[in-house]
Amino acid sequence: MLRNLRLDICYDGTRYRGWQRLTGVEGTIQGKLETVLSRILEEPVEVSGSGRTDAGVHAAHQIANFHCENPMAPEKILEQLRRYLPEDIGIYSCEEASPRFHARLNATGKTYRYRIWTDDAPCVFERRYVWIDPEELDTAAMNRAASYLLGEHDFSAFCGNRKMKKATVRRIDSLTVSRKGSELRITVTGNGFLYNMVRILAGTLVEVGRGQRTPESIPALFGAPREKAGFLAPPQGLCLMEVTY
Repeated sequence: MLRNLRLDICYDGTRYRGWQRLTGVEGTIQGKLETVLSRILEEPVEVSGSGRTDAGVHAAHQIANFHCENPMAPEKILEQLRRYLPEDIGIYSCEEASPRFHARLNATGKTYRYRIWTDDAPCVFERRYVWIDPEELDTAAMNRAASYLLGEHDFSAFCGNRKMKKATVRRIDSLTVSRKGSELRITVTGNGFLYNMVRILAGTLVEVGRGQRTPESIPALFGAPREKAGFLAPPQGLCLMEVTY
C-alpha cells in the first residue's frame, strides 16, 4: 500500500544550489533528501516541497511530503534521516499524512523573514543569515511603503522570471519592518510568492529606506515591468519561517 508521509524540515542554505532538484546539478536540498530517503527505504523516492527556495536561502520550517511502500515506522524514518543527512539539514518531524495531502498544493500561506545588519560593528557569527549593509534606513518610510503592498495585486514587477506565463496576482496579508538592535527585519506573510518575489520586495523597501523612492510610488508598480521595482536583495538574508495549511 502506498503511504504518504509529511516532513517538517529546516536547513542552512549557504552551500546549496537551492531547494529544487536539477538534472545534472548536485547540491540541492530536494536532491539530498531524495538520495537519503531512497537509500533508507530501499526504493525510489520523490519529495515534494511547499515551495522552491533559491540558492543560499534558508528555511526554519519547510514542509514536504513523499510517497513510499516501505512499512518502516515514521519514528524510524526520522531517526535514520537525522543519522544520514548532513548537519546543515535538520528534520523536526516525520508523520503519516492523508493520502491527498500535498505540501505545495495544499499550502494556504507562507511567512518569510529578511534580515539586514545595518551596523559597522562586525557580524561574524550571523554573517551567513543576514545581508550586511551598514547604512541608516528610514524604517518609518519603509513601513508606510509596506502598507501599500498589502492586499491582492499584480506583482509582476516583483517576479524574477521575466518569461513568467502564469498569473502574477498574489495576496500579501502582513508586511512589517522592525528593528532589533542593529538588525532590521522585514517579515511578510502571503498566500503565495513568485520567483524572487520576497527578495525584490526587500530590495524595493530598502530603496525606500535610503530615500531613493517614496512610499507613495509603490502602487504604480502593480502590473508594471520588472525593471520598475527595486533590486534583488542578496539570498543569505532570507529565511522561510512558516507554512500554513
